[in-house]
Amino acid sequence: MSMVSATANEVWSDKRWLWLLSPSIPFAFTASIFAFSLTGEWLYLLFAPAIIHIAIPILDLTFGEDFSNPPESAVESLNKDFFYRLMVWLYVPFQMIGTVYGAWLAVTQSLDWYTYIALVFTVGSINGIGIGTAHELGHKQESVDRWLSKLALAPSMYGHFFVEHNRGHHKRVATPEDPASARMGEGFWSFLVRTVSGSLISAWDLERERLKRKGKGVWSIQNENLQAWSLTILLYGALIIWLGWPALVFLVLQGIYAASMLEVVNYVEHYGLLRHKENGEYVRCAPEHSWNSNHIVGNILLYHLQRHSDHHAHPTRRYQALRHFGEAPQLPGGYASMITLAYCPPLWFALMNKRVVRHYAGDMSKMNIHPSARPRLMKRWGAQ
Repeated sequence: MSMVSATANEVWSDKRWLWLLSPSIPFAFTASIFAFSLTGEWLYLLFAPAIIHIAIPILDLTFGEDFSNPPESAVESLNKDFFYRLMVWLYVPFQMIGTVYGAWLAVTQSLDWYTYIALVFTVGSINGIGIGTAHELGHKQESVDRWLSKLALAPSMYGHFFVEHNRGHHKRVATPEDPASARMGEGFWSFLVRTVSGSLISAWDLERERLKRKGKGVWSIQNENLQAWSLTILLYGALIIWLGWPALVFLVLQGIYAASMLEVVNYVEHYGLLRHKENGEYVRCAPEHSWNSNHIVGNILLYHLQRHSDHHAHPTRRYQALRHFGEAPQLPGGYASMITLAYCPPLWFALMNKRVVRHYAGDMSKMNIHPSARPRLMKRWGAQ
């Protein structure tokens, strides 16, 4: 199906069958684990990081960007099409197979230390991208999607993301109060400490307040943090009973890496962006408050997560119908290349600080600046 976009001067085509590539990520990464177990060649376990940090950035450059938008006349049929919902569901069983098989290999096979680390990265990559899948599922109202979201979060030990993202991050996004919005001049590694602790505290407080309004205590079966964490306990507990306590070491290590993958994406998505206040209240979130990317390959593999500006401005819109907005600040690359750069703060600052300044036409008062970095940034950019 091809139509002229209602909001972009390009012909929009429904990339229906390309969406089959989204659940292929856990399938391919799990297949690399099986390939290692069959051959004993540990280099197969480098497939996941190589795809994420090398292949996808190259493919993004090769296939470029797509700025076209689905016309509003097509949105209703897109939203009702079960095919797109199924594409998200399919991620979860492949994710669980990869997690269980990876844990079995880690415990039952005699692995060199570097092979063990590579296995941690492979399984952690499956579950880190799985948090993105949980993100898409968690925004839906259907019960099966919401429980699948919690299940997809179980291997990473990050079940509180279900609460914090939907009711915390979306409310406070692009403000100094949001632990998941990175500030200009804040390196990823310091952001990681702040966001992990801040998101956990926020998720607990949000559920405590919600349950209090319903006349219930925080230690309730209706606490969605406890529901999500219980799935982690069930998964980890079952694998420990089967494989022994060494499984816990592997599961925790890959879970930490998986969670860090989510947080580096969070770091990229709102770096330095700020919603201003009117009459003492923050303005409604708009496309200008999230960094956007239209790189085709990354968007297909991440359920359009890179069209983050439309997602935050219209969080109920399904992934297949997300749009490009001209006023949204654009990343110079897709998420795969950007998270790789974010791991090295000097490179990230050199690439992105000037883009934040350009987005706000040099007005430093409009930027979300890290307090400790303000003097340095004002000296560098204040006269621009």
